[in-house]
Amino acid sequence: MVLADDHQSMIAKVRETFGEEFEIIGTAENGDRAIDFVLTLDADVLVIDISMPGLNGLQAAKRLQKVNCRTKIVFLTIHEDPDFVAAAFAAGASAYVIKSRINTDLVPAIREAMLGKTFVSQTLKL
Repeated sequence: MVLADDHQSMIAKVRETFGEEFEIIGTAENGDRAIDFVLTLDADVLVIDISMPGLNGLQAAKRLQKVNCRTKIVFLTIHEDPDFVAAAFAAGASAYVIKSRINTDLVPAIREAMLGKTFVSQTLKL
């Protein structure tokens, strides 16, 4: 799994949330590095934020989709607007998790994504 977020504190929080359940093979602070890691390391899952400097998460997901990348994309973001949710799934997302629900939603979202299913944090009004 690759994690992409421009805040090291969030990457640390995700590591803590995972415990021993998932192996993190790379971390990136922007979309460009996330793409490089995903393609180089052949990651099963990419957990990515939407708002990052340079190439944002939506742009990175679209680029991965264009090259038919098999990696499942899970957005982990503060954005609760339904337009962001729709944009994420249009860009190839398998899951959309709100950062305030990281403890309850992130692990189930990744499990669902790995099974080929979709997941959206329950607090979102779609």
